[in-house]
Amino acid sequence: MEHTFNGGKWSWHELSQSQVDQAIKFAEQYNSYNKWAEETKKNMTNNLQVDTSEEGKEALWGSLVYYQNVEEKEGKQVFHFYLTKKCLITDNLDVSMLDGVDEDIIRKKMDQADCPVEGFMIMVGDLMNHFLGKIDAFEVRLRDLLWRIKEKNNTEILDQTAKNRHELLIWQNLIIPVLEIKYGIEETFGNDVSKGIHFKRAAKRIERAYMLINEYDKELKAMVELENTVSTHRGNEIMKTLTVLTTLFTPVTAWGAVWGMNFKNMPELDWKLGYIFSWGIIAVSTLILYIYLLKKGWMGDILRGKRKNSFFK
Repeated sequence: MEHTFNGGKWSWHELSQSQVDQAIKFAEQYNSYNKWAEETKKNMTNNLQVDTSEEGKEALWGSLVYYQNVEEKEGKQVFHFYLTKKCLITDNLDVSMLDGVDEDIIRKKMDQADCPVEGFMIMVGDLMNHFLGKIDAFEVRLRDLLWRIKEKNNTEILDQTAKNRHELLIWQNLIIPVLEIKYGIEETFGNDVSKGIHFKRAAKRIERAYMLINEYDKELKAMVELENTVSTHRGNEIMKTLTVLTTLFTPVTAWGAVWGMNFKNMPELDWKLGYIFSWGIIAVSTLILYIYLLKKGWMGDILRGKRKNSFFK
């Protein structure tokens, strides 16, 4: 389907995969078009190429993953584009899959664009609006996770942290190729294109999304570090407590082993106060051991209760 904009100054051609080979008439003067048409048949991932070999016939083409299901690897959508100073050709672009993106509004804004580059950046800008909306929803979940770490730090929280980190990596994987397209357009068509209002708006949205992703990445790394610190401290406290308890019960075990022997000649068994004497020996030796551990500072704070709102409770 062909759309002309700005009084016929430039055109946008929406193609289906079956039309790519027949659409060479739209860009027959560009030698790189055949290469792009061939790549669209097999390329289902991010890709960007530039042709500046002939002045006045510069071209930028490639493929972009514009939708990705965070739960399924194969749940993605890819569209292909071919961009020159005179026309824009896209293949397999379905904006209905993008939240908050209206194709009619896109076409209305594209009619205000002076050239195909500006028109393409309008598309990219609306795509970034979709991404930014998803990132805002991600931010809400991240804030909820931040407070859940304080309220109830357990394996479930660690698992949710890992899921959020995976989702963030997916958004990084989606936004970085869009940032590459921005740089590729400047490389192909020169600095003049960066003066257009639609280019500037889309560029700011890309930079904003990229900034947010980087900042949330730092937050998640800090959360993981906090989780590791808390888990390590808890593990050390448990091991220290078990070690101290085992040590304190050593006199009971040792004296119980001695007096539990079955030798005939054991004088203590005939003592009238032998039972009380044995408990006295056990109590005194345990107390001496406890005081020794306490003076060495090896008891730590295992006998103190944790504060109600402590991270280490």
